[in-house]
Amino acid sequence: MKDYPDRMTPEQARKFGEDVLNIVSQIPYGKVTTYGHIAALAGWPSHSRMVGRTLRYMPGAENLPCHRVVNKEGRTAPGWSRQRTLLEEEGVHFKANGHVDMTRHLWEP
Repeated sequence: MKDYPDRMTPEQARKFGEDVLNIVSQIPYGKVTTYGHIAALAGWPSHSRMVGRTLRYMPGAENLPCHRVVNKEGRTAPGWSRQRTLLEEEGVHFKANGHVDMTRHLWEP
């Protein structure tokens, strides 16, 4: 395995997970943000995939508005068909290509 200079220690990974959950808890109703924005806000801008894993596996994430996190193009998570429904129930608009209208709904604190 390649040794990355920004590899996290267990303590950093724990804090990252806590930071991710804290950030997601702040996403307002009717808004979305991206995995990349969350990673950057948590201090690890190259770790957007780890944000996704954190939301999927970390205890407590199921109680947060994880449906408000999309990729940078506004695509919803593959295999989670209910995500679009949850967003539409909050008034989030989708473009003809099926992506969230990021110009209207992107939250950048």
